[in-house]
Amino acid sequence: MRNPRIIIAGLAVAAVAAVGGVTAASAGSSPASSAPSAGQSAAAATVRTAPAAVAGRTETILVNARGLPLYYYRPDTAAKSLVTGGLARLWPPLISAAPAAAGVNGKLTVLNDAHGHQVAYNGHLLYTFINDHAGQVTGQGVQSFFVATPGLAPIAGTPAGTVPAAPTGGGLGY
Repeated sequence: MRNPRIIIAGLAVAAVAAVGGVTAASAGSSPASSAPSAGQSAAAATVRTAPAAVAGRTETILVNARGLPLYYYRPDTAAKSLVTGGLARLWPPLISAAPAAAGVNGKLTVLNDAHGHQVAYNGHLLYTFINDHAGQVTGQGVQSFFVATPGLAPIAGTPAGTVPAAPTGGGLGY
């Protein structure tokens, strides 16, 4: 018979992974979305800015609507995610067929790849980290992942397979 503590711990890990990215909101609703797990689709996800402590300094970073920090993976290209298997379970991709921006000046696009409709900011594919909470950045520099900021330089040669994101909504004046 299996140890009940091991089973409970396994369920807790699965719950944390699920909470890290399974909800989504429609483009016109209040921001309550996060990154759906790989293989799931969502109507919309919102990318916005928020202050957070990064390496001991307060910076403005990109977050999903639940306030979870968004990261990019340095080895990725604008045309392909290299985050697969166990890495993708720790770093769930931000998936949405129609992402919306709130307060960001960069370009949101969608790349149809192995993860589904993965959201990119200035060509950088976006991810969350399962150990983060709203306003908490714990993945900076871990496994070549870096927190995404509004000033993230565009990747040259964004692939033709990307589509523009939904227009910025909510009358935020950005």
